[in-house]
Amino acid sequence: MTTKAYRAALLHSVADPAEVGVEKSYQYFEDGILVVEDGKVARLGHAADLLPQLGGVEVVEYRDALITPGFIDTHIHYPQTGMIASYGEQLLDWLNTYTFPTEKQFADPAHAADVAGIFLKELLRNGTTTALVFGTVHPQSVDAFFDAAGKLDLRMIAGKVMMDRNAPDYLTDTAESSYRDSKALIERWHGKGRLLYAVTPRFAPTSTPEQLDAAARLLKEHPGVYMHTHLSENRKEIEWVKELFPERSGYLDVYDHHGLLGARSVFAHGVHLCDGECQRLAETDSAVAFCPTSNLFLGSGLFDLAKLEKHKVKVGLGTDVGAGTSFSQLQSLNEAYKVMQLQGIKLDPFKSLYLATLGGARALELQDKVGSFTQGNEADFVVLDYKATPLMAYRMQQARSLEERLFALIMLGDDRTVRETFAHGRSVHRRG
Repeated sequence: MTTKAYRAALLHSVADPAEVGVEKSYQYFEDGILVVEDGKVARLGHAADLLPQLGGVEVVEYRDALITPGFIDTHIHYPQTGMIASYGEQLLDWLNTYTFPTEKQFADPAHAADVAGIFLKELLRNGTTTALVFGTVHPQSVDAFFDAAGKLDLRMIAGKVMMDRNAPDYLTDTAESSYRDSKALIERWHGKGRLLYAVTPRFAPTSTPEQLDAAARLLKEHPGVYMHTHLSENRKEIEWVKELFPERSGYLDVYDHHGLLGARSVFAHGVHLCDGECQRLAETDSAVAFCPTSNLFLGSGLFDLAKLEKHKVKVGLGTDVGAGTSFSQLQSLNEAYKVMQLQGIKLDPFKSLYLATLGGARALELQDKVGSFTQGNEADFVVLDYKATPLMAYRMQQARSLEERLFALIMLGDDRTVRETFAHGRSVHRRG
């Protein structure tokens, strides 16, 4: 068994501020020690208390730094890495103009492998250690991603896109082939190391009822897998769903009717949800991914976090790259703060921390593995540099509280703020 200790300021969420209040939602050690044994969190506490107990254990010290759990991205598209920051469309035109031609290239396994490597490096440079990831319709896109993630021993979830209509011929499968390919991928990758599989119908307009039934069949046959799709992102998209499924009462009802709601079901965006839909999400223990940078970039609307909190819906944070404009969860939280301000609501920095860590873990039903420094959890964590830039260093001199420092990290931080990233107790990124 290998044991190592890390010394810095330590901060992690222990509960949702919306449920217990801000003061009871986190644990903080100004001068703390995180002890990692064999890739797991062993102990956490004040340096003064733990240092005398460590004996000959190596202690790695970080000055002017804050250690938090690794960030968790609950919605992102790895094939869209190369088209991030593509100009000037709303959702449906953006898919046809940029997304589908880009995803066509993933029929080539070598291309998929190259992009998977670039994508994972970007995640780790930004402190993200777990993500729920879209592949493309090609099974080889998922093989490439899992192969790369497995070599780094990362806690990652991904799946092959299921899409049998309303897309270019070169990107469509069938209800039967998508079932067969997805089943083979589940058997090959789900539960291998720290890898998990997500059944992934792109969104209701690109799946026939038969394909949605096939997705539900996969969920029933493999109870531990996830379901990952899009929901109510854009008003034109919602109108399209009504035209395609006139017999259903709404967008969420399409998925509900086909048996796709559940504890491991994650619906990206959810910008335009009514109270009844929020209630149904809560009843089924389904989760929603809040993707502020992409919702603003595509002009989709303002996410109503307060409404989902009222109904006790699980919410995680997603970058949604490539409609999202940054791999950084700090930058996503920067935008999330503005989204809430535009609605007259302040997003507390400790709630932001929760969304990016423990909230994401709960949305993914992984809170017993990642998202906090609970003893026995996998040691995924990130070292954030209070002096990453001259401006940040100067701003920190003026900060008079942990709340101020955390908020400044969120508003000014990006990949430069991440000094080092650890996955399962092993350093997987160190800033040059």
